[in-house]
Amino acid sequence: MLKLSEPVCRRRPLVVLLGPTAVGKSRLGVQVARQIGTEVLTADSRQVYRGMDIGTDKPTEDERHDVPHRLIDLADPDETFNTGWYRRAALAEIDRLYAAGRLPFVVGGTGLYIRTLVRGLCPAPPADPLVRGELMRMCKEQGRDGLYAELAHVDPVTAARLHPNDEAKVMRALEVYRLSGQPMSALQRQHGFQEAPFSALLIGLQRPKEELYRRIEERIDWQLAHGMVQETRALLDRGYGRESGAMTGLGYRHVAAHVSGEYDYAEMVRLFKRDTRRFAKRQMTWFRKEPGVRWIAMEQDQPLAHTVRRIVSLIEEFLGTVESGAMPATVAGKGQA
Repeated sequence: MLKLSEPVCRRRPLVVLLGPTAVGKSRLGVQVARQIGTEVLTADSRQVYRGMDIGTDKPTEDERHDVPHRLIDLADPDETFNTGWYRRAALAEIDRLYAAGRLPFVVGGTGLYIRTLVRGLCPAPPADPLVRGELMRMCKEQGRDGLYAELAHVDPVTAARLHPNDEAKVMRALEVYRLSGQPMSALQRQHGFQEAPFSALLIGLQRPKEELYRRIEERIDWQLAHGMVQETRALLDRGYGRESGAMTGLGYRHVAAHVSGEYDYAEMVRLFKRDTRRFAKRQMTWFRKEPGVRWIAMEQDQPLAHTVRRIVSLIEEFLGTVESGAMPATVAGKGQA
């Protein structure tokens, strides 16, 4: 078990394990957290929603009992949940772990959540009920396509990185533009994400494309065989409509469309797998642009224990460097670990 000393705590170390969906972060994260005697702070924009368990691949109750997982089940599926709310909740958990002398260990694949933790949050106007109401009416009248077209007109840079179905993020970007008079992309460019609240070690997991895609398809087959259709029906029956922000996410929108009769089961599975592969590709594009990630190439036949040892070794080396004071605020390692 790693225990933070007082000098190390003053340097505010933070370790992040990141990578695309289905690469194997969750299983590794549990093993590493157990080895270093800490908890898992999840950075997943879908696992924050209650009742969405199978489709978001949440840790099981046994896994949570073995190693506590925080920052999941924070909101209902029809509630808006944004990056600022995540960051505030995450910082509170990080402070709690520091107070206990334990190393904060973040595991996840939501790039913006990780970036704002490590490099600060771009200042933007808070949510405004009047503007949000106008945008919701616009979405009801013109649909998500109309909302997205408006964003593409006023902020094409942000629109290019968002999916048209991601209603919550599209709406937030339009809200920022209407309140500030500036595109969100311009505010982010001005901010530059240059804050350094932590001495951060970023460890990235990657697999060959063909292997990652196979793992994605196998996981989707498992999810569907273990009740994702029933889980989606239950959410719809509880009144969480297909237009709810969380229900537009990967998998749930596909299953909900199938349940509603838009296409048959085989077509639902095809689209679900196709869109998840595309999502994983976008995740890797995002993470490759992040400076300072120490990448670990994972092989199909590589024992899990071997990768755990490599990660723990990196963490121990990192903490030694933090304690010596011979490192910048953000670890700048590059290439393979």
